[in-house]
Amino acid sequence: MMFTDKEFWKFNLVGIMNTINYYIFYLLFKNILEFNYLGAHFISFFISIIGSFFMNTYFTYRTKPTLKKFLQFPLTYLVNIAISTGTIFISVQMLQLPDTIAPLVASIFSIPFTFLASRMVLAKP
Repeated sequence: MMFTDKEFWKFNLVGIMNTINYYIFYLLFKNILEFNYLGAHFISFFISIIGSFFMNTYFTYRTKPTLKKFLQFPLTYLVNIAISTGTIFISVQMLQLPDTIAPLVASIFSIPFTFLASRMVLAKP
């Protein structure tokens, strides 16, 4: 079961750290550089994938980072980007949540899917 899996909890710890990194970049791009909220989301998202790759290979799955895994890893985030972007859009446009809060709400829905996908890529030898 996923919730009793040690890797799942390590993945969540990395995810919290990665979400903080993402959110700092999101606020930087949105508030300081004045990007549109979705533009800030996409740029920050892709920057955070790099940090997530290294934190998950070394800490969560204790595996060697390889170029092949590095190139495959962003594919694990396709479901994440779809879920998070949809959730952000719905949160801002339909639910009228502040665009500074919507990314945090979106991460709650995308984490389980991203865990399963990243495990398939990174846990392989």
